[in-house]
Amino acid sequence: MNGFSRQRISTDEAVSPVIATILLLAITVLLTGAVYMMISSGVQAPNKGVPIAKASVRTLDNGYQVVTISEMNAQVETFKCKFQLIPPEGTNVSTLSGYTSDSDVYGVSGQNVSFQDRDAGFTVNTGDYFVIDAATLGSDSGDWTFRMIYEGAGGRSSGEIFAVSLPASN
Repeated sequence: MNGFSRQRISTDEAVSPVIATILLLAITVLLTGAVYMMISSGVQAPNKGVPIAKASVRTLDNGYQVVTISEMNAQVETFKCKFQLIPPEGTNVSTLSGYTSDSDVYGVSGQNVSFQDRDAGFTVNTGDYFVIDAATLGSDSGDWTFRMIYEGAGGRSSGEIFAVSLPASN
């Protein structure tokens, strides 16, 4: 033999502690993210029901009626609030309805019905008001009803927020 001895070198080394820690953290983050994604799709905000409001009506000398929301227990997005102007029974006039967010209703003047958002927050809340052209629509004759309806997301909850009778202006 030529004086060289063969030594066996062991290759049984483990991953370094730094790399092992990084791998464990990565696995933990991935698993946590996966669990969160599965759970978050099933959890929804609680349904708080239909908002409740009180409103007052006044008739102006120029043939308009103003319906003001005097109290409301929640702020509601304008696209979830529908209004109805209901004529008295036995007339040939049909109900006029729309949403407070409609472009020909929200913040406009000179329409049959307009909604004025006092804080310009695209929400319906206390202090906001509707202006109704009573002379044009005929609601100045009395016995008309103004009604505001809440339409929740996906039709889950809907119902009347308030209804008021519009007085005759003659």
